Amino acid sequence: MPTFTDPTVDAAEASQALRGLGHASRTFERPAEMYGVIGDLSSGIRSLRQSLEQLADVHERKAAHAFDDDGDHDAGVRDALAAAEELRQCALLVDRADDRLSAGFIAAGRIAWHPEPAPEPVAEEPVRRWISVVFLQGDEADEVLDLIDAQGVDAAFEHLAGYDYGDETVEAAIANGHVYDRPQAGAADRTATQDVYTLTYSSLLGHVGLYREATALPDPALLGIDTPFTVGPATDATTTATKAAPPRRSAGPAGCDWFTSPAAGGEAGRRGLSL
Repeated sequence: MPTFTDPTVDAAEASQALRGLGHASRTFERPAEMYGVIGDLSSGIRSLRQSLEQLADVHERKAAHAFDDDGDHDAGVRDALAAAEELRQCALLVDRADDRLSAGFIAAGRIAWHPEPAPEPVAEEPVRRWISVVFLQGDEADEVLDLIDAQGVDAAFEHLAGYDYGDETVEAAIANGHVYDRPQAGAADRTATQDVYTLTYSSLLGHVGLYREATALPDPALLGIDTPFTVGPATDATTTATKAAPPRRSAGPAGCDWFTSPAAGGEAGRRGLSL
């Protein structure tokens, strides 16, 4: 708070207040508030002019007591009178600035600020989920890895896509918790993508995995079928399997669950769970 009696304290407080205003006035959430700020500045600039004139007067009145650092009285008087003159010139410039500020204050008072339109809602991108179609380990993985070495990853995609039975595969993945934000791949895994599938494999660790976007339809040509299966509400499992399973899908026995635990034994037991 101003003291109205101690110019040193009041000057320091005014300096801090102006520094704060310089920082705070970079943006206004409510533009109508600028009018009041300009009014306060207009009042402040008049006080600044008054202070400059009074400082000039004091320099003149006290000139008889002025000395320089070496004790030279004449030099001190000259500097005191020079300071008074410069302060008066500054007060004149501030007076001119006051005129421009007053004109701006009047113009600002004629503005009726309207609220900014609400921003257009940004549509959120759909969350992508991936399901594990099949994850092979051991001898079965070695067969696919040999296929990749001999014919490339395209042949592996075509082979592993035979494990995809559409809704049946999605339901099995959900039931077993094999749904992921992204295809599961470790530091030692290599990955490849074709259509809606992502293949992960590691010759070092001896495993192969195929993942599909949960809500995406594979290319029927990749599956080797004329009618694509659906991805959506559950359908009759027999009908789905008939549509999705061409004769080439003889990699496993009929009715085999590709997501059963290795502890189940037999051929199905060798099919590992998804990472």
